Amino acid sequence: MNFGFCLLLFFSFSCAAKGNGISPHVNTNAQKIFVSNIDEFNKLKPKAGDTVVLKNGEWENTQLNFKANGTEQNPVVLMAETEGMVKLTGNSNLKIDGSRLVVDGLIFEKGYSLKDDVIIFSKTSSNCRLTNSAIMNYNPPVKETDYKWVSLYGKNNTVDHCEFTGKAHQGTTLVVWLNEEPNHHVIASNYFGPRPPLGVNGGETIRIGTSDWSMYNSSTLVENNIFDKCDGEVEIISVKSCRNAIKDNLFLECDGTLTLRHGNDNTIDGNYFIGNDKPNSGGIRVIGENHHIKNNYLYALSGKGLRGAISVMNALTAPKLNEYWQVKNTVIENNVIVQCEQALVVGSGKNDTRVLPPDSLVVKKNYVFLPVKLLVRDDEPTRFILEDNYVRGAAVEEGFIPMPNNMLRKDANGIWQLESQFREPFGLHVVNGPAWKNDKMGFKIN
Repeated sequence: MNFGFCLLLFFSFSCAAKGNGISPHVNTNAQKIFVSNIDEFNKLKPKAGDTVVLKNGEWENTQLNFKANGTEQNPVVLMAETEGMVKLTGNSNLKIDGSRLVVDGLIFEKGYSLKDDVIIFSKTSSNCRLTNSAIMNYNPPVKETDYKWVSLYGKNNTVDHCEFTGKAHQGTTLVVWLNEEPNHHVIASNYFGPRPPLGVNGGETIRIGTSDWSMYNSSTLVENNIFDKCDGEVEIISVKSCRNAIKDNLFLECDGTLTLRHGNDNTIDGNYFIGNDKPNSGGIRVIGENHHIKNNYLYALSGKGLRGAISVMNALTAPKLNEYWQVKNTVIENNVIVQCEQALVVGSGKNDTRVLPPDSLVVKKNYVFLPVKLLVRDDEPTRFILEDNYVRGAAVEEGFIPMPNNMLRKDANGIWQLESQFREPFGLHVVNGPAWKNDKMGFKIN
C-alpha cells in the first residue's frame, strides 16, 4: 500500500537529555583522576565528587568494577577521556555498584563477554546512570550463548542516550530485574539499532520483569527511544510486570510487537509504529488487566492475528504465572491506525486451551483509515464496549461510524494527524544515542 508519499526523519545524536526529566551530572569541587590501565583503576577508592577518567585507547579484556557512593549534587563519575575513544574490547565487562554513580562515553566493541552480562547495575545500586555510551556487535562466536547486554537491578537507575546495535546471540538486549519493591528505572532517548532474527525465544530488545515476578510493580519508564529494525523475536518489548509506562517511542520496521506479556496496570501512550508494509511488522499485543492503550500511531503494519496493529488475546482458564492471563478492564482509545493489514483483533490466539475471551474491554474513539481488515473477531469478549470509533476506507461495522473527510489530514511530514489533536510527531527533533557518534539517519516512511 504505497500512497505516494515519504518522510525522512533525521535524528541528531546528543547526550543532553531533553524532555525526559533527566538532568546532566554535576560535580561540585570535583577531583579528576586519570587512569591508564586496570591496575591503576582497581587501586582507586573514589569519593563523592570525584571524576575517574579512562585514558583514550583500547582497554582489552578489562573488568571494570565501578564501586563508590556519591551524592545528588556530587555524584562519582566514570568517563572517557574523549567520548567514544575509550574502547572496551576482548572480554570486557562493566559493573556499576553503588549510589549516585555516572558512567559516560564508553564503547564496547570488537569482542564478547565470556559469561557475565556486559553491563550490570548491581542489586544494591541506586540513582545510577549509564549515558552517552554504546555496545555494538559485541557477539560471541556461538549465537546460542546467552547473556544480556545490560542488566538493570537496584532502584532508580537510568540508561539514556546510548546505542545498542547488532546483538545477534541469545539473550535479551536490556533487562529490568524485579524484587519486592518497585524499581522506578528510566530507559530514555536511546537508539536500539538493528537486531537480526534469532530464530528462537529470547531475542527481545527490552524485557521488564520475568514471569515469576510479573505480579509485582516495576514502575519503569521507557520513553523517547528508537527501535530500528529490532527483529530478534516476536516481542520487541516484553512487559512482564506491573505499572510501567511505554511512552513516545518510535518502532521502525520491526518484525514483532510491543507485548504486554504478563502483569497489569501498564500504560502504552503516544508511540509510533511504522511498518512500511514490512512482513510481520506488528503493533501492540495485549494480555492481562487494567491496561490503558492510547494516543498511539500505527502505520502500514502487515502483521495478522497476534501481530495485528492492536491485538487483544484470549487466555487460559487457570493460568500459571508463565501462561496467558485474561484481559480484563482494559481501555483502548484515541489511537490512529492507518493502512494496516488488521487494525483491531479481539480474541487472538484462541485455541483448545486459550478459551477465555477478554472481559470488560473498552474500544472507543479510535480512528482507522484504509485498513485491509477493520476488525477481526477470533472470539467475542464479554462486556465488550465498542463505540464511537471512526473508519474511512472500509465498510462500516457495529461500533464504528463513518469518518468525516476533514477529521484526519496528512501533515507536512507525511503523518496522518487528527485535525483536533495536532501534535509534533516523535522523531523529528528528538535527540537520541551518544553525542560522539554524530550520526544523522534518514528514516523513510513510504
